[in-house]
Amino acid sequence: MARYKTIDLSPRFLAVDLEKQLLPGSFAHAVHHLLDHDFDLSSFDSRYRNDETGASAYPPGMLLKIILCAYAEGVVSSRGIERLCREHVTFIALSGDSVPHFTTIAAFVSGLGNDVAKLFAQVLYLCDRQGLIGRQMFAIDGVKLPSNASKQKSGTCADFARQAEKLEAAAQAILARHRENDTLPVEPDLADKAAQRIERLDQEAAQLRQWLTEHPRDRKGSKGAIRKSNRSDNESAKMATSKGVIQGYCGVAAVDDAHQIIVEAQAHGTGSEQELLLPVIEATAPLRTDQTLITADAGYHSEANLKALATDNTAALIADNGMRKRDARFKDQEKYKALPDPLYDKAHPKKNTKTYRPSDFSYDPETGTCICPAGKTLYQNGANCIHNGYVSTKFSGALRDCVPCAQRAKCLRTPEKTKVRQVSFFRGKADSTQESYTDLMKRAIDSDEGKALYGRRFATVEPVFGNIRHNDRRKSPWDKRLNRFTLRGQKKVDTQWKLFCLVHNIEKLAHHGYGVTE
Repeated sequence: MARYKTIDLSPRFLAVDLEKQLLPGSFAHAVHHLLDHDFDLSSFDSRYRNDETGASAYPPGMLLKIILCAYAEGVVSSRGIERLCREHVTFIALSGDSVPHFTTIAAFVSGLGNDVAKLFAQVLYLCDRQGLIGRQMFAIDGVKLPSNASKQKSGTCADFARQAEKLEAAAQAILARHRENDTLPVEPDLADKAAQRIERLDQEAAQLRQWLTEHPRDRKGSKGAIRKSNRSDNESAKMATSKGVIQGYCGVAAVDDAHQIIVEAQAHGTGSEQELLLPVIEATAPLRTDQTLITADAGYHSEANLKALATDNTAALIADNGMRKRDARFKDQEKYKALPDPLYDKAHPKKNTKTYRPSDFSYDPETGTCICPAGKTLYQNGANCIHNGYVSTKFSGALRDCVPCAQRAKCLRTPEKTKVRQVSFFRGKADSTQESYTDLMKRAIDSDEGKALYGRRFATVEPVFGNIRHNDRRKSPWDKRLNRFTLRGQKKVDTQWKLFCLVHNIEKLAHHGYGVTE
């Protein structure tokens, strides 16, 4: 019978050179070379005061190596990173066979703060030195991700006050019911459970009261509207996405079109992308030239943003909601919406209107008369009314006709409050001596040159988000799987977002031979 050598897959002692486990051309080798030769980490020295007394600290460079490589593998948990340093040969090599405690790793990530922005800038400098930043187009886009916050703990101050009252009332009701049954025998287990429930209700109510004491006013949005607070993470926000409403942050990135280098990354607790456009563009100013074109989708479009860009002479193509409807290339897009996915289509089904619409009225523009479905003549109370930039003719019913009308329920949404029906007929866009910035942008983006330039935006920025969020391990050695932020607070979430974008940029350096050809 043939004999074979025994293959031990779990050897306990190996005589290996750890540094040689970091193969040239790999992401781990690029990170190792970057932090040992090109990064200035002197800003981290001020964190430690152990020159004469105290235990020695783990080098910041080593901690950054294992954190960046763990993020590249989709491991963001500090306990998971500690386990990799104990079991994975690449991380054993990066850490020098040391195993930092998970609390050390967690505290280091949470405390990066402004230092991560300096690291990001240093990587951009290296990318620029390698010729990876073209400066012809910066494409801006964002992704809304849930955070480490409970959506159920969102609300206004009035909501929290009502919740506290309900909890206190429930606790009092349970207590009163037990007092009524004092003369009856009660099982000890049931009594203990009831006492624990009363204690839990009182504790939750006290937490709500404490929150209201510390936050007596509601947060305000950019337009002055009330923005719901969150008792888990008050800097996060409720956001509407294609998968439903989440409690989280919006990560925004500006990507150069030459080699898809992320030139700016920010995370904010707001679902309004319009608020985020100008801060991101302002942050990219040191890298832009006079010929750099900014592109963004319709989520960033607003008249105020376009005016600010025009005032600063910033070349930009910002799409509007009707761009695709005007583009003949998208004339068949509706057929793809014929069979929506029932798992992910959160759009509300269209409801058939229950009241008469303007099309149900008989309007004669030549004579300027309008007759309602009940046969009554409405009187004209405005021939050139302007609403949202469109001119219309406005009609209103008479009290003598509308009040006794038998069709009030079909004509008025709230017949018990509204006395007469009003209807407007639009005649087109109002004449203006000066075009709006939206009209100027529409003309620019609808031109042949504008279509060609804007068409490059999708191929520039979308693959970047695909790499960070959905990369497939079967096709790529890295699988980051960013599907949520695990930290709380805008500053910490911004740090985590920048770390993922750092990983993406370092991957680009590794692909172009960084640390191998030098």
